[in-house]
Amino acid sequence: MNTLAVECIKESERVCMLDESRIMSNKRQPRKLFEDRAILSLADSIHRHGILQPLSVRKNGDDYELVAGERRLRAARLLKMKRVPCIVVDIDEETSAVMSIIENIQRQDLNIFEEAMAILTLKELYEMTQESIARTLSVSQSYVANKLRILRLTSEEQNNILEHGLSERHCRALLRLEGEMRTEALDYIIRHDLNVAATEAYVDRLCADIKRQPRVINRQLKDLKLFYNSIDRAVNTVKKLGVNVVTETVEEDNCKRVTIIVRK
Repeated sequence: MNTLAVECIKESERVCMLDESRIMSNKRQPRKLFEDRAILSLADSIHRHGILQPLSVRKNGDDYELVAGERRLRAARLLKMKRVPCIVVDIDEETSAVMSIIENIQRQDLNIFEEAMAILTLKELYEMTQESIARTLSVSQSYVANKLRILRLTSEEQNNILEHGLSERHCRALLRLEGEMRTEALDYIIRHDLNVAATEAYVDRLCADIKRQPRVINRQLKDLKLFYNSIDRAVNTVKKLGVNVVTETVEEDNCKRVTIIVRK
């Protein structure tokens, strides 16, 4: 750490140097993936200039729990720093978790699903409404609702989306589809490297096909019903002529068998 950073820390009554081994990660940390390259870059910056922004921690027994500053702590440990500058805040576990989640969301470098999961945690674990979450994050309520919607995608779909760098707008387009059709659509989008506009147009076509299918099926069913009715009318006509005729209908696995029997 450079001299200037040390002097700034000494001059602040709120900042203290803590043994890094006494600081535990926040279990409500929303970030699950930490890029090695980003941590290495931060470690290089800290090596040159020191930790210019202290970590925020809270007392937890004889040790401390991290409130904000996970990447800085990881970078410091990579540099084998024994002590790091911290601000000790007097808050309970719930407030610590909420602060950690909000701090990470506002940094805007979580991936889209980490951010959505963080918002879901605020909603479910801490019983915050979409309105209160939006107010806390200074965003619209529709912004929060859209974030939560993308969690309807399966884990496999989420992994594919992240792996191929698709955006949240890709996700929202895909959510118009269900089940196997959505999985196949995602494969197609990735395979053809569709941008957002092309993806939305592609999904529009699929949805239009879905709407047409019931009409086709209904027409087929109507035609089939007319066919059965015509058989019944023909049999009744023959019966009126005094012919002993009956029909037998048998439902089978892959068909419906209609037999006309004329008795001698």
